Amino acid sequence: MALSPDFVKEKSMIIIDKIMSSDPYRKAKSLMVYADFRNEVRTGGLIIRALEAGKKVSVPITDVREKKLTPSRLLAYPDDLAPGAWGIPEPRPGCVRPVDPGELDLVVVPGVAFDARGNRLGYGGGFYDRFLPRTRPGAVYIAPAFEVQLVEDVFPGPHDVPVHIVVTEKRIITAGPAEPV
Repeated sequence: MALSPDFVKEKSMIIIDKIMSSDPYRKAKSLMVYADFRNEVRTGGLIIRALEAGKKVSVPITDVREKKLTPSRLLAYPDDLAPGAWGIPEPRPGCVRPVDPGELDLVVVPGVAFDARGNRLGYGGGFYDRFLPRTRPGAVYIAPAFEVQLVEDVFPGPHDVPVHIVVTEKRIITAGPAEPV
């Protein structure tokens, strides 16, 4: 939260450009991207450019009671979105278009902190740790992060699901076996 708006905007553009230049992104036909909130890496540019490229773009809907994420296809960004759980942008009523997680080639995953092994510290609900195993084998999990979010070890728990790739403004870390999309 201490990052300046200019820092977030500038570094986000660098990170998103790196993601969009990556093989997993270029090969992906269907992706789920978090809609940024607070000082997360800004994903709006990624969403807009993916839609313009004809990719099938989904954002997660959070079911707080069931602790579950459901991808929902976006047709218009940001018009399809309104504040949802905890104020995070989600599809507004009338714009909910569920997508089977097994259709996703790429999942762009948020987090508070990451280590070089792809382990992530999320926001404490375990939503992504329950969601990611529902995707198809070969789906790639990529985390955009500011370099300041990298730590030596996030001390993952037994049910934590690591990401395959962490992208910062300074580097790309291939953390685990990411099969081609």
